[in-house]
Amino acid sequence: MAKKRVYAVVDGIVQGVGFRFFVQDLAYRYGLSGYVRNRPDGKVELEAEGDEGLLMEFLKEVRVGPRTAHVTGMEVVWKPYEGKYSGFRIRL
Repeated sequence: MAKKRVYAVVDGIVQGVGFRFFVQDLAYRYGLSGYVRNRPDGKVELEAEGDEGLLMEFLKEVRVGPRTAHVTGMEVVWKPYEGKYSGFRIRL
């Protein structure tokens, strides 16, 4: 499959519940690069690059989240792959 980039904003109870660490761990497992961070509006945003199929599987798990979180929505925007990330980081 082709490489892609995905940007997503996750809504719900996703801050203060280990959500960013969950997303970072998933990204490592899928071999993706990018970032995840909390937003001031209580949502979490992420951007990830990698194989399109792996990104789709990654997003399925992000929609579920860890047991401590409750995801109520997720906006997803697919973009062309740029190769602009090295590793996957939690941004502050």
